[in-house]
Amino acid sequence: MDSEPILSVKNISKTYRLGEVVVPALRGVSLDVNQGDFLVITGRNGSGKSTLLRQLGLIDIPDSGEIILQGQPVAHLAEARRREIRLLKLGYIFQEYALIPELTALENVMLPALMLVSRTECAKRANGLLKKIGLDRRSHHLPKQLSGGEQQKVAIARALVNNPEIIFADEPTANLDSVAAQSVLEIFRNLNSHDRITIMMITHEEDETAHANRRITLSDGKII
Repeated sequence: MDSEPILSVKNISKTYRLGEVVVPALRGVSLDVNQGDFLVITGRNGSGKSTLLRQLGLIDIPDSGEIILQGQPVAHLAEARRREIRLLKLGYIFQEYALIPELTALENVMLPALMLVSRTECAKRANGLLKKIGLDRRSHHLPKQLSGGEQQKVAIARALVNNPEIIFADEPTANLDSVAAQSVLEIFRNLNSHDRITIMMITHEEDETAHANRRITLSDGKII
């Protein structure tokens, strides 16, 4: 492992306001993540898991505290700079796949790279990733023509197209049957062990924690 964590969380807190009610989602969370970690985040619904992942993935901004990515403070940067970092260094995989229904599998995978490289290079990367995950024969299918497991694999390929250093996965197997879920987890394990991509994954499934080398559990917005 590298001596300096790839990602450090320093005492971050986050609250949400629901009408007159203030709901604390994170309460002073601190955490170091090393290059090559496969870290799972567990906890009951409402414990703050997705909120934490949104802060770490620079999708949201904590009320207080700091996030340090590769030695640089990033939590409170301007949105344009945060967007650039997300595009270049981070990949995000959602429970609901979040594919654009009018685009083919290939076009969905290409999309994040179109802002960085030529269309030819985008297609080359996307085709290579779809082949790597066994979906090259489905590249011209629309999401509605794919199974749930295939759609999630497309989402994984899309998250990888810009060669991120960290993948954030928010319950990526929640909508899948056991066979499709195991296939997705096998992809994650290979990405982590062979490509040394750092992975942070939320799960409710106890057996899925066996794929990780680290685990944290949240309760009421705190690591326990």
